[in-house]
Amino acid sequence: MITVHLPLAAPGVIAGAMLGFARALGDFGITLMVAGNIPGHTQTAALAIYDAIQAQRDAQATGLALVLTVVAVTILYAANRLTPRVHDHR
Repeated sequence: MITVHLPLAAPGVIAGAMLGFARALGDFGITLMVAGNIPGHTQTAALAIYDAIQAQRDAQATGLALVLTVVAVTILYAANRLTPRVHDHR
């Protein structure tokens, strides 16, 4: 059963992971307004970068941004490699 369902669901699972990750990064403003910005409790990666920039810790902000960039590029690469190609031979 796993050999049939998982390969068929893989494109949807990968797309869902990518959209969830992008949505999580985009929730900067609403997280700041609703949950606050408590380091270690409600602080997201975007808020940590924002705090580092506000405190003029440019090296920390750059490091966090690079980590997020590497994660995003890795997910996109994996999605591209794991998604089956459909060749249209008309």
